[in-house]
Amino acid sequence: MTRTHFAAQAAACRDRLVAAAQALIAVPSPNPPGDTSACAEAAAALIRAMIPTAEVTLHATSDTVTNLVARVHGNAPGRRIILNGHLDTYPVNEALGWTVPPLGGLVRDGRLYGRGATDMKGGIAASITALALLAEHPALWRGEAVLTLAGDEESMGPLGTQWLLENIPHAVGDAVIIGDAGSPRVLRFGEKGFLWIEVEAVGRASHGAHVHLGINAVDRLCAALDAVRGLRALRPESPPAVTAAIAAAKPISEPLSGAGESETLSNVTVNIGRIEGGTSLNLMPASARAGADIRLPIGISCATAEAALAAALAPIKGVSHRILRRFESSFTDPGHEIVRRAAAAAAEVLGAPCAVNMRVGGSDARLFRMAGLPTIVYGPTPNAMGAADEYALIEELVQVARVQALTALDFLAA
Repeated sequence: MTRTHFAAQAAACRDRLVAAAQALIAVPSPNPPGDTSACAEAAAALIRAMIPTAEVTLHATSDTVTNLVARVHGNAPGRRIILNGHLDTYPVNEALGWTVPPLGGLVRDGRLYGRGATDMKGGIAASITALALLAEHPALWRGEAVLTLAGDEESMGPLGTQWLLENIPHAVGDAVIIGDAGSPRVLRFGEKGFLWIEVEAVGRASHGAHVHLGINAVDRLCAALDAVRGLRALRPESPPAVTAAIAAAKPISEPLSGAGESETLSNVTVNIGRIEGGTSLNLMPASARAGADIRLPIGISCATAEAALAAALAPIKGVSHRILRRFESSFTDPGHEIVRRAAAAAAEVLGAPCAVNMRVGGSDARLFRMAGLPTIVYGPTPNAMGAADEYALIEELVQVARVQALTALDFLAA
């Protein structure tokens, strides 16, 4: 058996990959409520059937969250690569008007339909398939390949990947590949950080005709939100390698992800996602509040953004704010071995160059990077993610499985 034969077998993985994805889609694991126990059991049974040599363990970290770890060995001691995914999905929400059974795993016109098909049970199936290929050909590589499936990624909780990193020694490795939603044509090496904040304003109630007797809390809130939006003027000090990668990826990445992606990746963005205040048109509100999602590029820390936020809000009377959640931006050097090997494998599979870029949204990749593990995200396009008739292109799932398998093989055989 040679790498050429391994690559040919990877290219012929369609049927078992689709069957694996259908088996996972059939077991609901919506978050909320976040119960992944049944899906973890189903995934364990699937892996044991596909990979008889795998060591499979389940780890319940709450009444609802269950994680899975599967491990296979090469022909000698060596490095360890981690394949990662999450079992939880967006709510199924039949009321959205599905035209296909949301848990049916229907295959039609080259598409695999169902909740989680793209985020990310299709990606998990690709990783299981890649793990199976490695397990079937241990003579070609050394070390260990480990699959970790987390139970609480959608809620960004601590009981999934974070718990595994802290409690399972072989959940930590020399490099990590995550099959989360994206595009086979774009390899993601980093992601923005974020602050979720709540801003509250207080005033003094009065009749709407007697504005001289009251203080409008909504007016104060509007001034505060203008100050929050002012954080967009912060300029990052990004490493040149990151800046260059974003620019180089633009011709491939933006047609897939939307014009303006490179600007979004390079700058602070502010989304005012919720505003509450007032009870009647003819009453001055005594209180008002809003929530905002502030995304931070590489080169601006949470501390820097929080200091700028506090300074901007300080002069506005009657306004307070609190941080609901924070995560730093994270990235793996785009010149790192795992990035280079994955990009080469993707070019081999796709027959065309693969862009190497940052990721706009968050993922469990940040947790691995916080632990010092070089990490990339490479998965299928998010078609109707969280909406009715969610689907993944089967061709893309096969591409993801092939690239993950070849990347892991090349990394472990080096």
